[in-house]
Amino acid sequence: MTEREREREREREERERERERERERERERERERERGRGRGREREREREREKEREGEREREKEVMSPQKFAYIPA
Repeated sequence: MTEREREREREREERERERERERERERERERERERGRGRGREREREREREKEREGEREREKEVMSPQKFAYIPA
């Protein structure tokens, strides 16, 4: 193998390694996007649960409200 052939082989290998690194970076970005969407869905579910809890607290306040019992007919 001549020096020129060895140089071409090294360059080809380096390009292949660079392509593989780029593919790995793209896979990592995709994983990050997936995780981000997962967190977004989890935050949305948490907001829904909080709304439900708030609604339950409001209903409990209504049921226990002293104003409902303030008027007692004679």
